[in-house]
Amino acid sequence: MNILITRPLIDAEDLMGKLFSLGHKIIHIPTLKICPVEIEPIDAKKYNAFIFTSTNAIRNLKVAKQDKSKLCFCVGAITEKIARMSGYNNTISAGGTVNALKNLIISSNQINEKSNIAYFCGDNVSYELDLDLKKEGLKIAKIINYKSEKITDLNDQNKKIIANHSPDIIFVYSSRSGESFIEITRNHSLYPLMTESKVMCISDKVAKIFKSDGWKKVEVFNPGEELLKI
Repeated sequence: MNILITRPLIDAEDLMGKLFSLGHKIIHIPTLKICPVEIEPIDAKKYNAFIFTSTNAIRNLKVAKQDKSKLCFCVGAITEKIARMSGYNNTISAGGTVNALKNLIISSNQINEKSNIAYFCGDNVSYELDLDLKKEGLKIAKIINYKSEKITDLNDQNKKIIANHSPDIIFVYSSRSGESFIEITRNHSLYPLMTESKVMCISDKVAKIFKSDGWKKVEVFNPGEELLKI
């Protein structure tokens, strides 16, 4: 099976390795460039807990008065792994979905309405987690510490790969990534090669972008369940 991955290599390498070991052909076309946002280091002592919904939020974390025992809520196992590799030892994983992460935070007995929580994320999110948590009475500081820039160009080698091996499945992980991928297909007249491709989207919001553009085979998946969708 030909599987196209749109995530940056640093986030997709583990999944690509697993897919390759299962005999699949991998086409890697990153659609976003991740860049840090220039902000002052965050005083960790001001917060009772951190929230991470992506590995990029951890990689671009700038903290003063570091506290590696800080309670960290992580969206999934990979994000938790990166948090652990960064030295944080008090981490909890929600299992892969932002909705599960929200429920995990709300039901936690380690925080309450008096707790100050820092939510680190990018400039473009598919789910307004901070707003939902505020509705539950929690004090959330949303801190944007990285941004994503669209990649809409495609080199001749990748165009040739797609022409010779049109993807059976395309994995898309954010709204901006979806928009970027659609631009790539338009700019390089690739859509006719993908009429039978199944687009796997990380949320209904992302799926709506593809459906609105006329893509016929669009489904939603939870991160970490990619191998179950093949």
